[in-house]
Amino acid sequence: MRTDLVPGVVGPGEFYKLLTSVVVPRPIAWVSTRSADGVDNLAPHSFFTVSCVDPPMVQFTSVGIKDSLRNVRETGEFVVNLATEALFEQINASATDFPAEISEFAAVGLTPEPSKTVAPARVAESPVALECKLEYGLELGNSTVVIGRVLHAAVDEDVFVTDERGNTLPAIEKLRPLARLGRNDWSLIGEVRSISRIPHGDWPGHYAG
Repeated sequence: MRTDLVPGVVGPGEFYKLLTSVVVPRPIAWVSTRSADGVDNLAPHSFFTVSCVDPPMVQFTSVGIKDSLRNVRETGEFVVNLATEALFEQINASATDFPAEISEFAAVGLTPEPSKTVAPARVAESPVALECKLEYGLELGNSTVVIGRVLHAAVDEDVFVTDERGNTLPAIEKLRPLARLGRNDWSLIGEVRSISRIPHGDWPGHYAG
C-alpha cells in the first residue's frame, strides 16, 4: 500500500520536505560570493549538479532570494567550494541567516583565499574550488537555477591518486564530501562500490555475426 501525496493538496512547504527526504543524497554547493559593496558571503546549497561538460558548467538552485543569489546577480561571479566531512560544523553554521553586511567567513572561522579568475574568495580550508562566471539565471516558481561557466578549478595536490589505467584524478576517499538528506540529516561517504559498464558487444548472449 502507498500513501498518495498531491502537491496542491499538501501545500508547497510540506511537499518540499517530502522532496528533500526522497531526493537523496544531494551534493552540496558551498557557494562563496562577494556583494557589490565588497562583503564576502558563504552559504551551502544542496540543489547542485553539473549542467554541461563542454563548456564546463555547474548549477545550484536558490530557493527564494538569498544573499548568494543577490550577489551573483550583482556581480556575475561565484565560487563553488567542496563541502567536506572535516568542515561539517562550519558548513552547517554558514547556513545561518546572518545579515548581509556580515561575512560568514569571519563569523564561522574560515579563511578567505584569493581566487585566480573571479572576485569572490575561495574557502582556503576546502580542497576543491570551482571559480564560475554566471551564464544563465533561470527563474522557476519560487526558485532560481544559477548556471555558471567554470573558468578555473583549484584542487589540493594531496587529494589526487593515479588509478590502474594511469588516470590521475581526485580520490573520493581523500575528498570525503558531505551530502544532504532530509530534515536536519547529512550523510558521509560510507561504503563505496566500483563496477565497470559492459559494452554491448560484450553483453552476455550478444550475437556478433
